Amino acid sequence: MSKSRVVTFEHLFKYANDGVMAMRNMRPTRPRAPVEDRCEVIAVNAARVARLKPQLPDVAPVAQLFKLLGDETRAGILSALAKEEMCVCDLAALLGRSVSNVSHHLRLLRAAHLVRYRKEGKQVIYALDDEHVQNLIRAGIEHAGHTKTRG
Repeated sequence: MSKSRVVTFEHLFKYANDGVMAMRNMRPTRPRAPVEDRCEVIAVNAARVARLKPQLPDVAPVAQLFKLLGDETRAGILSALAKEEMCVCDLAALLGRSVSNVSHHLRLLRAAHLVRYRKEGKQVIYALDDEHVQNLIRAGIEHAGHTKTRG
């Protein structure tokens, strides 16, 4: 095992003759996770892996879904629509965003089949696409509150 050197403030500003930072063989130290959080040996249960591997679904669409939900404006839109249907103007006022910003996010949410809309006279009213989205938002809010209280 190679020994790491601690990178200090002075190390960060040492420059080689060509003006490039000279930090060869220096890595910043980082705290190690407690031993109880890691296995002490690497032991693969081959039977378990072989049994579960064909059962795993394609997670790429799930990752894309969570990527969409990872934006605060989109999360706010979905949270508001979980309460009741609204037009873009109401959503923008509620979230403190511009109408064009909210419209942009609604287009992305519509493309992902998370929200739907209907025309009502001159207004476009948005709602959550189905009960799955309602459950997803509810579970996310509940989990966020649960983890906040745990510290």
